[in-house]
Amino acid sequence: MGFEDVAVAIMAPRSGKTTCLAIPAILAAPGPVLITSNKAAGDAYTASVDARGKVGRAWSMDPQQIAHAAREMWWNPLASAKSLDGAGRLAGHFLAASVDASQQGDFWSKAGSNVLSQLFLAAALDERPITDVMQWLAFPADRRPLDILRDHGYSAVAAQLKGTVEGPPETRDGIYETARQYASALLNSEIAAWVTPQEGIAEFKPADFVTSQDTLYLLSKDGGGGASALIAACADSVMRAATAQAERAGGRLDPPMLAILDEAANVCKISDLPDLYSHLGSRGIIPITILQSYRQGQKVWGDAGMDAMWSASTVKVIGSGIDDPDFADKLSRLIGDHDVETKSTSVSDSGKSTSISMRQERILPADAIRALPKGTALCFATGMRAAMLDLRPWYLEPGASELGTASKAASDAITARAVAKAAAMQADFKKAA
Repeated sequence: MGFEDVAVAIMAPRSGKTTCLAIPAILAAPGPVLITSNKAAGDAYTASVDARGKVGRAWSMDPQQIAHAAREMWWNPLASAKSLDGAGRLAGHFLAASVDASQQGDFWSKAGSNVLSQLFLAAALDERPITDVMQWLAFPADRRPLDILRDHGYSAVAAQLKGTVEGPPETRDGIYETARQYASALLNSEIAAWVTPQEGIAEFKPADFVTSQDTLYLLSKDGGGGASALIAACADSVMRAATAQAERAGGRLDPPMLAILDEAANVCKISDLPDLYSHLGSRGIIPITILQSYRQGQKVWGDAGMDAMWSASTVKVIGSGIDDPDFADKLSRLIGDHDVETKSTSVSDSGKSTSISMRQERILPADAIRALPKGTALCFATGMRAAMLDLRPWYLEPGASELGTASKAASDAITARAVAKAAAMQADFKKAA
């Protein structure tokens, strides 16, 4: 890949997507790096955190304690929600994290998302923590968000919110309950602490990050609901800050920023990511979206969205484990056909004759794509014929022994923190009993 390419990788679990694709890209990145993941031990986090920590600061946002890391940062999701568009994007992340693309257009989903965006806007304008939104959701009759919106000139938004609050009780309660479910992760004090001001803890600012050589690890469990919404919102805010910085710098971010969205369909559901693919590469923002299957992307972004992302990607990598027959056949057609010589022999009264004809045959049929061995991948790059790759894991590269030692130390540290936390919880339980 060059620093104008954007990539999609479709690779099944245990097919080398982290060891052969993500980690080497992280270690070679010349500028800031954004990484999303749903695990820490034995993954990109442990393999790269020490090396990237020597280049710049390694930030870790771990609201569900996947790496059991100490909280050394907080991020304000409302910093970019002081406009109706910004508040709507933030609410959209909570919607996308909770329901699939096929369900996002129904009445309750849209109404719940609208209420969330209106309350996010009010909290941002009054410089309140995002947790205040949960208090307003619990008491729809609270007039403070209405007053804040009116005081800041958003009379039309306040009128819409008032119409919802004063509407039929059964409709209002349904809308507010939907919004509560979307933002329910904010009720967890451990998760909320990562997105509210913390005394003595540094605030992560996307605008500063994109001009540094820092690394941001965004960790969330699969199906994390509101927690994965915060991960997606943080990743989105970083890419938007990078776009703004690129515009200020003449159109391109220098050095470029690498955004590795591993497990994007589970922990980083940015609803308009397919649209962003059309221009991120030209801005010096290099996304690599890693999915387990093509259908996984269709579930999150819909058929049109996934097709748009696939078409806009200048580099496409397909690893082993493709079990979708339609997708495998599509890849087979993209690879193309080749001419095969066929010899036929016939015998007649006049003697024996041999003829040679040509027929076309798939270079790589669908069943061969399904049976790709681990350690290999197909690569489709713009302007080139398809290629078969031998994947090279990071631990076979020069300097791997040092990285391996650091990775083991990081993994052992995670284990030690997990054991200590479990022991402390057990002690507290016995004390309470």
